[in-house]
Amino acid sequence: MNQSKRIKAFADEHIPALTRFMLDYAQQAHQPRLAAAMQYSLAAGGKRVRPLLVYAVATTMGVTATPLDHVAAAIEYVHTYSLIHDDLPAMDDAQLRRGQPANHIQFDEATAILAGDALLTDAFALVAGASLPAAVRSALTAQLAVGAGSRGMVAGQMMDIAATGSSTPLTRGELVRMHAHKTGALLLAAVRMGATVATVSDGDTEALDDFATAFGLAFQIRDDINDATKSSAELGKTAGQDAAAGKNTYVSLLGLAGAQAALTEQLQAARRALDRLSVPAPLLIDIVAMLG
Repeated sequence: MNQSKRIKAFADEHIPALTRFMLDYAQQAHQPRLAAAMQYSLAAGGKRVRPLLVYAVATTMGVTATPLDHVAAAIEYVHTYSLIHDDLPAMDDAQLRRGQPANHIQFDEATAILAGDALLTDAFALVAGASLPAAVRSALTAQLAVGAGSRGMVAGQMMDIAATGSSTPLTRGELVRMHAHKTGALLLAAVRMGATVATVSDGDTEALDDFATAFGLAFQIRDDINDATKSSAELGKTAGQDAAAGKNTYVSLLGLAGAQAALTEQLQAARRALDRLSVPAPLLIDIVAMLG
């Protein structure tokens, strides 16, 4: 991923403090092994794109004083839980995550399940504990639940499982629908949550939704391309795992060149959506450029 000096400085301002906050919050778990398993996956790093979007959208739309750590931590807790559960033997059966043993390898399968359960549940406690008006916290709770649950990420995961190994590949429309849920829904929730804290206009809400939708598809296409072209060391997880599992990806459907073209198309759509905002959005433009 490319990263401009501006977005790097912005991430350096927010992400290390957020990581400390998330680890400290997980330390409050009332069982030491559970706390250790939660912290293990939270501390593994990653791109932190979802919390970065929360901060960047809120900042773009004029929020500078309101503390956002509870909101940003909540969405990263949900994302981290999803990765722990994705890696389980019943799901992707992955051995590595972010360059280290998957949670169920480092601890055990039952502990990994419970660590994921705790992260998901604690995410809603984080939103409830944010120093924001009750109406805002209520809206944030709904946005997070919709993005993560049966109308969002989990639905997409089920679509993926149902289609994996099938003799009939998904059409492009079906693939887009699956990833709009599996990957895009939580990214859309991050954008919407940042916008909700900032109380944006209807026009800006529509533009940000369009940005998030295009960005979410671009994010997944980039992930599919990386899985097909990068080494395990570069990825921090086993390379070629999607193809080995018979998963439907943009590369398997469109070929590498077609996937690259689809990525360019979605990045352009994301930038066009940002051009419609009532304010300049350099941070969000930089986040789009990270996928280029």
